[in-house]
Amino acid sequence: MKAINLIILTVLLFLSVDTFSQQKRSKIKKTETVLFDGSSTNAWRDLKSESFPEHGWVVKDGILTVLAKTDEHDGGHDIITKNQYSNFELKLQVRLSEGANSGIKYMVVDTYKGNKNYLGLEYQLIDNERHKDAKLGRNGNRKMAALYDILPTRKSVKINPSGEWNKVKIVSNKKQITHWINGKIALRYMRNSDSYKELVSLSKYSTFENFGGQEKGHILLQGHGNEVSFRNISIKTW
Repeated sequence: MKAINLIILTVLLFLSVDTFSQQKRSKIKKTETVLFDGSSTNAWRDLKSESFPEHGWVVKDGILTVLAKTDEHDGGHDIITKNQYSNFELKLQVRLSEGANSGIKYMVVDTYKGNKNYLGLEYQLIDNERHKDAKLGRNGNRKMAALYDILPTRKSVKINPSGEWNKVKIVSNKKQITHWINGKIALRYMRNSDSYKELVSLSKYSTFENFGGQEKGHILLQGHGNEVSFRNISIKTW
């Protein structure tokens, strides 16, 4: 019965946003900013400074790559945008190494009570076939393009395997969030809906008050011990 209730909550969350006006959004004037043009990392910084990390990330052939952890070095750690964003359309391409696990976080802040780390909503990046975390969670909510540990990806989307590029898009419009992958909607939800709040209460984020509900936050690219590459990163805001 508990599993059935979770499925019903997920369906309700999808349905609650289908009536949102696409036509109204298309009329909004948007400003586009390039966050990574193939060479400059000026839009990004380390979590503990205002500078881009000197180690753990490399730029080569127009690609930004976080290095894997090895016996010789620690690998790359998280980086965040210097700016914060509220209403946005983030677009980028992602290539996972075999067995990789990472994420793109948004609405990222370090102001949750009792926590000093940067936390945010996570677009899951993972090798579904090879990383064990993809098999955990509930109803597939830790698989590629999921809202990590909260909401699963629609089964109809096409996900390219490790070693190939996937086109990722995240749209935040007021309280509505949409995850896209390879031109298809992976999931959509409202951050202020009762069904979303119920799913958060069942997740690893249940102890954080108003998780994901703030007005704006940073974008974060995760360094999680595996090699992951990013390119063509841009954001439109309004």
